[in-house]
Amino acid sequence: MAEKEGSAVPPQAKGSWGSFLKSIASFNGDLSSMTAPAFILSTTSLTEFSSYWTEHPSIFVAPAAEKDPARRAALVLKWFLSTLKQQYASRSEKLGSEKKPLNPFLGELFLGKWEDQAGTTQLVSEQVSHHPPVTAYSIWNSQHGVRLQGYNAQKASFSSTINVKQIGHATLHIDAYDEDYLITLPSLHIEGLISGSPYVELNGSSYITSSSGYTAKIDYSGKGWVSGKKNRFSASLYPTGNEKDVIYSGEGQWIDKWAIKDAKNKSTFASHDPSTTKTTPLTVAPVAEQDDFESRRAWKKVADAIVKGDMDTTSAEKSIIENRQREMRKQEQADGREWERKFFTRTDKSPVFERLAAKVGEKTNESLTNGIWIFDQDKASAAKSPFHPDVNPPIYVQK
Repeated sequence: MAEKEGSAVPPQAKGSWGSFLKSIASFNGDLSSMTAPAFILSTTSLTEFSSYWTEHPSIFVAPAAEKDPARRAALVLKWFLSTLKQQYASRSEKLGSEKKPLNPFLGELFLGKWEDQAGTTQLVSEQVSHHPPVTAYSIWNSQHGVRLQGYNAQKASFSSTINVKQIGHATLHIDAYDEDYLITLPSLHIEGLISGSPYVELNGSSYITSSSGYTAKIDYSGKGWVSGKKNRFSASLYPTGNEKDVIYSGEGQWIDKWAIKDAKNKSTFASHDPSTTKTTPLTVAPVAEQDDFESRRAWKKVADAIVKGDMDTTSAEKSIIENRQREMRKQEQADGREWERKFFTRTDKSPVFERLAAKVGEKTNESLTNGIWIFDQDKASAAKSPFHPDVNPPIYVQK
């Protein structure tokens, strides 16, 4: 479906693209609520974006086999860096430009699994809030005892270009060492607006800090007068609190091959080449077998209309979904109840996050994400029957 979405701005659409840019520049509020031109619309919902964390399952589980905590932290850094191209560049490379994803509705689900030499790695992604939009996810590989959970929101604004602040975080747990990692999210902006071929550029810094006492800092930069290359990063791993005592370092373009090296002897510890490291396909149930709340079934008529370039039908089908959601919210309000999430629960504190966040100055920002969201073992077990019998949730112990 996605491959048919098109590419950059077609010649006949240059006028509407220019009008869209002008409307962005004068728009007040969150840009995600704007209606984009047909050629820039994606057939994919934001709930599917959680899958980009684990398209290389073997890299995801590799830290579990490493006994040395510093080397293990470096392997976590490798895994994180290997996800960046999939998360932020795979769509523009495949489609010719970045597309505006579909805004998920409250309760929307995306379920899937990867099966390869790493065993079975499972994914649950759920839209846990609509105002503000927040997606929560849990990804786990029970065979290797590795699990990731997190949630994020995005706040988009315009100042010379489209700027997106990612709000939220992810935590990675490795059972064998009872070890946790807090992963913060980079900010980003959109380049290529004037040319009509938008792509994502990361900026600022993000961190990965572990309960075993190591922190990785990743700095991002774009195409400049000196480097002349886009999508650049530099990373360093050091004992937490001692940033000058670098143990491992890496730099390069996160869309291309790169290496992590021993900071002292400069030997290569780990490397990654996306052109030779193939992704593992995500297995998703056929649309006809999906629940009504699963993304691809819920948005199928909208996606089909986008592919055809039929904006009247696109708008009409989106309105059906949106109006149904409004009626559900009205009924819930009348009944004095709130929508019950299937896999996640809102909480007022997260001990793992609080312990690690203080080391890198990260805040929960729960007012911007409608709370702190954690994977709920009991809910996942109960949801197993109505959705997919092969969704086997891991045992989470919230500490």
